[in-house]
Amino acid sequence: MVIVMKETATEEEVEAVIEQIEGAGALAHRIRGARLNVIGAIGDVEQDVSVQSLGLEGQPGVDRVMPILKPYKLASLQMTGGDRSVIDVEGRRIGGESFALIAGPCTVESRDQTMQTARAVRDAGATLLRGGAYKPRTSPYAFQGLGQEGLRLLEEAKAETGLPIVTELMDIGDIEPVMEVADVVQIGARNMQNYPLLSEVGRSGKPALLKRGLSSTLDELLMAAEYILKEGNSQVMLCERGIRTFESAYRFTLDLMAVPVLKELTHLPVIVDPSHAAGRRDLVTPLSLAAAAVGADGIIVEVHPNPDEAICDGPQQLRAEEFPSYARAVEQAALLAGKALAGREPALV
Repeated sequence: MVIVMKETATEEEVEAVIEQIEGAGALAHRIRGARLNVIGAIGDVEQDVSVQSLGLEGQPGVDRVMPILKPYKLASLQMTGGDRSVIDVEGRRIGGESFALIAGPCTVESRDQTMQTARAVRDAGATLLRGGAYKPRTSPYAFQGLGQEGLRLLEEAKAETGLPIVTELMDIGDIEPVMEVADVVQIGARNMQNYPLLSEVGRSGKPALLKRGLSSTLDELLMAAEYILKEGNSQVMLCERGIRTFESAYRFTLDLMAVPVLKELTHLPVIVDPSHAAGRRDLVTPLSLAAAAVGADGIIVEVHPNPDEAICDGPQQLRAEEFPSYARAVEQAALLAGKALAGREPALV
């Protein structure tokens, strides 16, 4: 359940409510929203019953008590009283009125390729740099990434460009080296329901980008996010990256309707990945514009200096020299939805 505190509630009154919740065996999650100070009481059925019997409605400083009807408690929009979460990644705001443009290569292949791409996306106004050091591949014989050498190159790219790093964590065994470099940890579609991995990311406290599974419902995506949130990590972004349908004309079906629907269900920022959905470079721009216009909080897109020579997913990666015009077009589409590119003043339309 959610305990909404009065605007005039003192710190002592808030702490008293938290102590009562924890005394009943439940977890108390405090959220300081823009308008409300909210405490979420999370527990199993018996603990929920114990919390309900506390009579918190009459406690000093308590405005009202509401049940969270969704199975995903901490991810629910009810949890924040309607306020939307904004995640700060080294001064780059994601969510609210800020739009994140996350760009970079599918995978780190070499120093030259990584640095060229990082400079190109930085100069065009990208918010964060993406790049895979560890790559999940359908074939066990395909390139699996450079591993720790790839992480070192991403670290070097950040040192030169100042762009925070988004990179994927695939295995708990790699958590220490990845956490040393990543500013945002990506959980890929194939690991969306790897619950031990999600829990570890939750305990790390590192901002997380959670991709929707290939055949997962939105409820399943939100329940996966709950594993991270439950460990005390509130910095979670959801990512729509296309789902499997009967259509065979393109790789996946980008579910753009998921963006406004998720906005109804959760306070978490929603990012869209047009590259993996399309699998084709010519479709990336129109899908990106649609994602920005429909209200996404950001886009994560693949860029390469020479996609024809890319080791991984070359056909879907934007050419680095074309990225500035792409970024300008996406920025204009985001402005239509009332969002400005993170770190920039709104441009004139």
